[in-house]
Amino acid sequence: VQLQASGGGSVQQGGSLRLSCAASGSIFSRINMGWYRQAPGKQREWVAHFTATGSTNYQVGLAGRFTISTDGAKNTVYLQMNRLKPEDTAVYYCVTIKLGADLPPRSWSDFEAWGQGTLVTVSS
Repeated sequence: VQLQASGGGSVQQGGSLRLSCAASGSIFSRINMGWYRQAPGKQREWVAHFTATGSTNYQVGLAGRFTISTDGAKNTVYLQMNRLKPEDTAVYYCVTIKLGADLPPRSWSDFEAWGQGTLVTVSS
């Protein structure tokens, strides 16, 4: 699986961005996908995931502002981010997660692939 993330950029607080992650192959029916982010000077953290069965889950506090979705026909997973805050500034990575892995993942071995990351900068 190869993942290509896009859609990052610079916005002011309160603005919106939609990240996209294009995956090679028709994989959504048999794999979990998600988003992680890494802010400057901080550890990488889980943002949200979309399971192979169609359920979603979000980091506490993000569900009201972020929405993860997929378009299986285009092999793309999206992260719609609204009401952005400066603390959302980070590099965002899309991932594929092995079936049967803990969700959110607890081990690096739970992941199948990582995208290259796309930078989101939110100014106050």
